[in-house]
Amino acid sequence: MKASTTEHWVKTRNLTIIHLIIWFIFAFAIHWFVNDLNKIRMFGWPLGYYMAAQGSLIVFVVQLFLFSRQQHAIDVRYGVHEDEE
Repeated sequence: MKASTTEHWVKTRNLTIIHLIIWFIFAFAIHWFVNDLNKIRMFGWPLGYYMAAQGSLIVFVVQLFLFSRQQHAIDVRYGVHEDEE
């Protein structure tokens, strides 16, 4: 394997791991502490309810777009991006 190919996969793996950790936090960890979060109010709603109903979904959508942009930047840097027509 060429060094640039190895570097590309290392960066791709690290990006994936970071995004999986963020996903885990908002998919599971936030909901484990929902009772504690409900003591905090946000826009008149308990924070635990807000994070379960809206917050996690917003984070997932934003994360999807960020991951796509970051991965594309890595692909362009190492010359393995798809040609856009």
